[in-house]
Amino acid sequence: MQAGVQKLIDIRENRVGQLSGFAKYPDISFFLDRIAGIGYSYEPLLAPSPEIRKTYRSTKDWGLYEASFLQLMRNRDIPQALNLSKYEGTVALLCSEPQPEKCHRRLVAELLVHHFSIQGDNIQILHLITDKKRQPTKRMKRKPSDTASHDRIAH
Repeated sequence: MQAGVQKLIDIRENRVGQLSGFAKYPDISFFLDRIAGIGYSYEPLLAPSPEIRKTYRSTKDWGLYEASFLQLMRNRDIPQALNLSKYEGTVALLCSEPQPEKCHRRLVAELLVHHFSIQGDNIQILHLITDKKRQPTKRMKRKPSDTASHDRIAH
């Protein structure tokens, strides 16, 4: 709420996985609306392919991942293939990586900012991350990669 997010766009390939916790669809849509008045939409065109993720998990080669993901976005004609009216206002992109450095969410945000800046819009990317490390509960321990994170695109 402090970030002024009006809409969250989920760009995960799998938004219903059990590791998603409260970020699992449809729970996340309900909670965003009821608790914070934030809209929710899903954009699977902005998710990496299973092949790209599998290769990255086995090689840990971020350069290869980034090049493959950006090629996938070109193949999908992103951002032209998107309904760009969904990206008006203050928008947060959601994926499952906790930090933006090695995350497709950052790459998508940069693609969108580039596109909108060519159109004459002034857009800023803010990485919304928590400063505090969460303490796991006694019932469930979560790895940092299991938590959701997001970028905000404001224009």
